[in-house]
Amino acid sequence: MKTKLFVDKIVALLDDKKAEDIVTLHVRDMTSVTDYMIIASGNSGPQIKALANYVHDEAKKDGVEILGMEGTESNEWVLVDLGSVIVHLMQPETRSYYELERLWNLKPGDETKEGI
Repeated sequence: MKTKLFVDKIVALLDDKKAEDIVTLHVRDMTSVTDYMIIASGNSGPQIKALANYVHDEAKKDGVEILGMEGTESNEWVLVDLGSVIVHLMQPETRSYYELERLWNLKPGDETKEGI
């Protein structure tokens, strides 16, 4: 599956499962680690865990290699590494503290909430 289509699918899956403040970041020109990051919030540890498991399972169904999943012990911030797409699922307090969007020095309009 093409990366852009996969990103759109993950965003739609997260939206269907009531993730909040979904943002996609196109970081291909900023890092060699990944092409896109998706950041979304969940309101509780159980919701974060459910979102992460859902992304993991759907990616696996699509034949996408899951390179790793970190943070499932606390479920404050779970990272799902899908190679060309990294998904960050965070509780609002954690997301506010780390400000990943700002960390990447993106200007308004560089990220989108409804896909790329």
